[in-house]
Amino acid sequence: MTGTILQRVRTGHGGEAAGAGTSGGAGRRGAARAGAPPRVDVLRDIDVSVVVPVHNCRPYLDRCLTSILVQRVSREIVVVDDGSTDGGADLLDLYAACHPGVVRVFRQGPSGGAGRPRNVGLAHARGRYVFFCDADDHLGPEALERMLAMADRNGSDIVLGKIVGHGRRAPVSMFHENADRVPLGDSAVYNSLSCFKLFRREMLERHAIRFDESLLVGEDVVFTTHAYCHAEVISVVADYDCYHLVDRPDGSSIMQRPGSRDPVAWLRMIRKPIEVMTSHVRPGALRDHLLRRHFRMDAFGSLGRPFLEAGPGQREEIAAEVADLCDRWLTDGVRDRLRAIDRSRLAALRDIDRLVRLAHVESAVVRRELTGLCWDAEGRLAVSGRVALSAPVGGDGPEPDVGGLVLVLRRRHEGPERPRDVVVPVDGGPEGFTGAVDVAALSSGVWDVHVRIECEGVARLARLGADRDGRVVPPVPRVAGGVVALPYFTRPHGNLSVDVGGHVVSVPGNVRLTRTRWMFGHRLAIDGEVTVGAARPAARAVRHLVWRERCSGRERREPVVAGEGGAFAVRQAANRLGPGTWDAYLELDLGGPPALFRIEAPAEAIVPPRTWWRGLVRRNVRPYATAGKGRLSTAVRTLTPGAFVRRLLH
Repeated sequence: MTGTILQRVRTGHGGEAAGAGTSGGAGRRGAARAGAPPRVDVLRDIDVSVVVPVHNCRPYLDRCLTSILVQRVSREIVVVDDGSTDGGADLLDLYAACHPGVVRVFRQGPSGGAGRPRNVGLAHARGRYVFFCDADDHLGPEALERMLAMADRNGSDIVLGKIVGHGRRAPVSMFHENADRVPLGDSAVYNSLSCFKLFRREMLERHAIRFDESLLVGEDVVFTTHAYCHAEVISVVADYDCYHLVDRPDGSSIMQRPGSRDPVAWLRMIRKPIEVMTSHVRPGALRDHLLRRHFRMDAFGSLGRPFLEAGPGQREEIAAEVADLCDRWLTDGVRDRLRAIDRSRLAALRDIDRLVRLAHVESAVVRRELTGLCWDAEGRLAVSGRVALSAPVGGDGPEPDVGGLVLVLRRRHEGPERPRDVVVPVDGGPEGFTGAVDVAALSSGVWDVHVRIECEGVARLARLGADRDGRVVPPVPRVAGGVVALPYFTRPHGNLSVDVGGHVVSVPGNVRLTRTRWMFGHRLAIDGEVTVGAARPAARAVRHLVWRERCSGRERREPVVAGEGGAFAVRQAANRLGPGTWDAYLELDLGGPPALFRIEAPAEAIVPPRTWWRGLVRRNVRPYATAGKGRLSTAVRTLTPGAFVRRLLH
């Protein structure tokens, strides 16, 4: 198996010929002279040095190293064997022999952590950029190519490539969209403090950025924090799975070992990156933004599930460590950025029982059921259900009491600013509630329906609809104020959403031809009526008659005269349609993308074809109903003198 993989990579299958001295992708390109033997002993222009610390990772090495070798960039792999005893050293020697000058192996005694081998690898790196890859993880085939292209295009100091988890949780908040230049103080990039990123090596050397070798856990947090402080350009590759974070089935990695995330030890460790950051960033909005991450994810994060799992004595230690962090670094600017539950924890740091109750509320599961969904007499969407919090984790606390119950509609969005939520009051209580959503007041877009409850002053928000009575189905679409509203259940999760305007849900409409006739000037008169769902749209919603030529796809739009009750009329100048077969659609503006509906055409409503001469050109226009579904189309044929002669000759 290993020999086959090495042969595939050595011969260039899936990438460049490893070790041949070529470089590809978005970095600097060079090529060995045609016909000349490869000179692997000559130092090449290396774009990326990939540093791989290895300690007893033999089952994962093939996948990891091969994923790096197939990258289409000029790269070297700097492997630091940290005292492996599982036979991985022999495999590393094989890779180094097959890829001289590309795979470089350095050995040292076991250090117990990843900090020292990463520092050794960094000291031997020769590339313009450095990427750190753990031996049990692997890269996507185009990862370095895409990240390097981003870096070279923008002069980036750090490039974040999308991380995906396999049995492990991966960061997501910073990977919503690609970004050439991300401001550190106005983005979520600082939420990711792992070292699985592309770093400009010159920046690391100039500022002596290294891993803290005294730490077994969190050494990369200190390193990445320091790098962020000096990075002038930070970029994000979010549209490709760059780094695959893998869970070891045997649980042997450092982060999977028992006690690796001991909350007290973690809180003491996190002081180091905070000290590094505050020594480089002046007091102000940027520092408060970065401190918020440490308080929310590290300090107050330790007061959640880890707090419940700790014993009474350790809970007091955790609370004391958090209180000390707050005394040293919590500013008014950070306080203003905290979530409601974290502000409640801040006020309760000397009340262990209150902290336990807050942890129960945060970790409890919101149980909710959708029991009814219909349009009420006033045209509002009536949403009924039940909601409760699950029993406390461990069963050592009271059942949470639910209050402050409302529905919340949150619009999906694109862009930097999230639209405001729409809060809908409800009648009844957790055992049975009903809220009436005024869909006419919702702006165009897709709105996801949540239920929000409060307990201990903390709000919990949960999607509604996946758990529902089997008899609950989406009601028919409704047109209100010229806008169509389509309640639906998402796939695959089955949550309730409302599509205002028909953005993701097809609008069910019916357009029926009632009469056609020829008028003066070879004009084809078309009369019909339209319904959307069970309603007649307003006259202003009817926009155009669209003729689409079946082969070329070109379109012609004709004005429509709309009346009340869904009636419409078109007077089509038939000589404006060129030769071809034209399918008829009615275009409606229902508050979202243009909605096009084919026109159903009973055969008895179709006028006979008409033929006439215009100069020496004969034109034939034949309206007809298509076979099967019976929809309006028109065939236009022309005959010129030249075409007539050619027909005679053939």
